[in-house]
Amino acid sequence: MIIIENKKYAEIPALHIVKNQLKDEALPLILFVHGFGSAKEHNLHYAYLYAEQGFRVVLPEADYHGERDRGIDDHAMDFKFWDIVVNEIKELQIIKDELLNQGQIDEARIGVAGTSMGGIVTLGALTQYPWIKAAVSLMGSPYYEEFCRGQIEELKRHDIELPFSDAELEEKYAELRKYDLSMQPEKVNGRPLFFWHGEKDKMVPFKYTYEFYQEIKPLYKGKEENLSFIADTRADHKVTREGLLASVEWFKKHL
Repeated sequence: MIIIENKKYAEIPALHIVKNQLKDEALPLILFVHGFGSAKEHNLHYAYLYAEQGFRVVLPEADYHGERDRGIDDHAMDFKFWDIVVNEIKELQIIKDELLNQGQIDEARIGVAGTSMGGIVTLGALTQYPWIKAAVSLMGSPYYEEFCRGQIEELKRHDIELPFSDAELEEKYAELRKYDLSMQPEKVNGRPLFFWHGEKDKMVPFKYTYEFYQEIKPLYKGKEENLSFIADTRADHKVTREGLLASVEWFKKHL
């Protein structure tokens, strides 16, 4: 039987999913981050399939989402996007440490995954945490600064007033560089990394993520099985069942 529990890790709301008969064991962990405008409950189908394979799965609630909703409007949320991403990366460490202190996880077998914003978080987390053994980016992008600059330019084209000065924007870009995997690809360090992306995606452009995948291929020389990319020619910004099941197989193989 799979159990689902509402938990708080250092006041961070999350769903905890695990096989009942394994719940007291130190298990391999998968931290799965939801997308922008979504909520932790929306990814239970991933968690269920991972838990069936014997993983302990935690679905954290990103700031300003779900239980942590603060009632701000869509425009204000858009401006918070990168703050939410960076905060989520920091909170992954907090959740992991608490689970470790509780004796619930095998520290040598921790995976991180996510859809859309969650995929972006996953790729940024690889720049910070050597403890991530395997990662799955579903519709994510490693290009933090470039993506942010593109978003700002798009807002300017629509004459939307920005709540940041030029100096504040430069500070934001500087902070994002710390988490920008495209600027420090060596930090993948041969770790198992799987991408799924729809070629018709208009929210998180396919082209740049695929170019990054091609760029890092030489870094996996001799470890080619640790890097994979499924490009779905028909899909837009929605992960297919094939992508879901491929992520399960990835963690089964590498975690």
